Amino acid sequence: MKKSDFAFELPRELIAQVPLQQRSASRLLLLDAAAGRREDRAFRDLPDLLQPGDLLVFNDTRVFPARLHGRKSTGGAVEILIERITGEHEATVQLGVSKKPRPGGTIDFADGSHALVLGREDDFFHLRFDAPEPLHRWLQGIGEVPLPPYIERQADTGDRERYQTVYARHPGAVAAPTAGLHFDAELLAALAARGVQSGYITLHVGAGTFQPVREDEVEQHHMHREWLSVEAGLIGQIQATRAAGRRVIAVGTTVVRALESAWQGDRMQPFAGETQIFIYPGYRIRSVDGLITNFHLPESTLLMLVSAFAGREYMLDAYRHAVERRYRFFSYGDAMLILP
Repeated sequence: MKKSDFAFELPRELIAQVPLQQRSASRLLLLDAAAGRREDRAFRDLPDLLQPGDLLVFNDTRVFPARLHGRKSTGGAVEILIERITGEHEATVQLGVSKKPRPGGTIDFADGSHALVLGREDDFFHLRFDAPEPLHRWLQGIGEVPLPPYIERQADTGDRERYQTVYARHPGAVAAPTAGLHFDAELLAALAARGVQSGYITLHVGAGTFQPVREDEVEQHHMHREWLSVEAGLIGQIQATRAAGRRVIAVGTTVVRALESAWQGDRMQPFAGETQIFIYPGYRIRSVDGLITNFHLPESTLLMLVSAFAGREYMLDAYRHAVERRYRFFSYGDAMLILP
């Protein structure tokens, strides 16, 4: 398989730069393959498209302000994107800088704090911060919301709330699980009234999610590591849902990654730890029966995952339809419900 097998033409103006005023006001493309249905709907229609007893599985990770701006001791500007906090004052990061610093180099911040470069592994650097309080707390005052690179504007105060799901609980992500951005309290209440169940995993989305596939052959690509937790209570919910003949529907590709990582042998088991799972066509997804997801970048691992779920040609045809109908793409864009 070639990464070019997952290319499609996307007009630049369809990349959403700002969120809609209301979360659930976005559009929803329904792809019901078994019924032969493809319908242009509204996201608020979701309760009508699900059945009582269906289970929606959400990712309750919380985005933290992971982008920083500093200067090297030589005066050069440095942009820091924290990939993961690894200790009270240490983190693994990506650095945007003209000349990469060597171990022992320092980065200065506007509040007088500093960071020491401890080492480097591939595209990631390990830094120790001399901040006056633990890193996760210090970042709340000095950090910025790490908007994706295809949003071509600076983050503003509104992004702190909108680039976050309403059910986010566990800080640790540097990118939002964007399928969940469409849910607001009113829609969640309507789903509960319909009899739709809710369950949660935690997967801390890393900055590696924006790394392009550099290898021409898809199978040669190496996925980044992400930390996740799938608890026994959710597995019990999934088993009961399927025993009752109802569907398990993932809210986002991160949920699929988490549940498939917890699949051991012929069943799902509680799991907490890192995953590098890479899902592309040829992989059989066993953990979910439906998927709510946003529209993804051309040639991306996320498009490969949804293609594994519903078929590459089927998904590319749906993407062509979305372009023709002027759907909004990527993080602040519209969504689809895929029932393969």
